[in-house]
Amino acid sequence: MPTLAIFHTKGGVGKTAAAVNLAYLAAQSDAPTLLCDLDPQGSATFYFRVKPHVQAGAKVITRGGKHLTQSIKETDYEGLDLLPSDVSYRHFSLALDKIKGGKKRLQESLAPLQALYTYIVLDCPPTLSLLTESILTAADNLLIPVVPTTLSMRAYAQLLAFVYDQHYGDRPITAFFSMVERSKTLHRTVMQETLGHDHRFLKSFIPYTADIEKMGLRREPVGAFAPHSPGALAYAALWQELQSGWLPNPSLQHPMETESL
Repeated sequence: MPTLAIFHTKGGVGKTAAAVNLAYLAAQSDAPTLLCDLDPQGSATFYFRVKPHVQAGAKVITRGGKHLTQSIKETDYEGLDLLPSDVSYRHFSLALDKIKGGKKRLQESLAPLQALYTYIVLDCPPTLSLLTESILTAADNLLIPVVPTTLSMRAYAQLLAFVYDQHYGDRPITAFFSMVERSKTLHRTVMQETLGHDHRFLKSFIPYTADIEKMGLRREPVGAFAPHSPGALAYAALWQELQSGWLPNPSLQHPMETESL
């Protein structure tokens, strides 16, 4: 079962909204899905109306086993579970640094869960740290949301350099444009130039729309409260493109038989 890490070193790029909506769509396709909120801000946890109650915080994940499974919460959506965030996750890298082989600990902790879920989605904090390397080790696929602006593209290039410098370039790396405003010349120009030469970018993109902004008020995935809205349709197209090009189709493979990419 693939572990999909939605990650960027730059905040404010629509990372958590993508994690929440893609995890929701995965579960809606009859694929048991676990969303892990690794960001100490806990935005994904907030969207699902789950009260964080993770005993010992980051130590739960580093210990794994029953400590981890007991912290997983059901959401209001069938087939979608959540590992809530905790404010102690801000010390995640320090906890990993104290453990021998800390880079592999997240991968080791998540491994037993792969028998229970078709997809594991990681909502990652915007940082470059030991936690970043642990996430890259655990992830089968890296998905990077990028706002079509100069600074966001620069941060994307820096992240790619880090990934390859740390020898994680063998993992499938996918990017998509997020928070797109087609009325802006800069956005249109950056997208046109990038899609012409960077094969990592998906053709689907997520627009900057009011319905996605309302997720904070509704505390739901946009597909749950506005399934025919531009935002919901955009995430559906993104998920379909991901499945067709990068992720296995759960309708063709039983969760117990799916192989990691």
